[in-house]
Amino acid sequence: MEQQQPKQRVIQEYVPGKQLTLCHVIANPDPILYSKLGIEEKNAIGILTLTPTETAIIAADVATKAANVGIGYLDRFTGSLVITGEVSAVEMAMSAVNSFLQDKLQFSIAPLTRS
Repeated sequence: MEQQQPKQRVIQEYVPGKQLTLCHVIANPDPILYSKLGIEEKNAIGILTLTPTETAIIAADVATKAANVGIGYLDRFTGSLVITGEVSAVEMAMSAVNSFLQDKLQFSIAPLTRS
């Protein structure tokens, strides 16, 4: 009779800080990305990950007021925000979010990256 190995457990602890951990623009993505994400095709996708997770709501508000972008996805439980629009508009919106979070809310921010 085979001995069973003890089950290993992974405990993930989530400690929210005031942080923007990812701020990335995908310029001219492959159309398959849009269908996989279930969002309307535009020229760029902006991806942000924030903690505390509810900050995604604030970031979406700042982004849509700063530039002509749409919200592709917003999840206040994971802190994920995806915005779409023209490349320059998405970059402008992402920069505005970064500035607002750093200047007004004293967040640690991530550099705006692009692919």
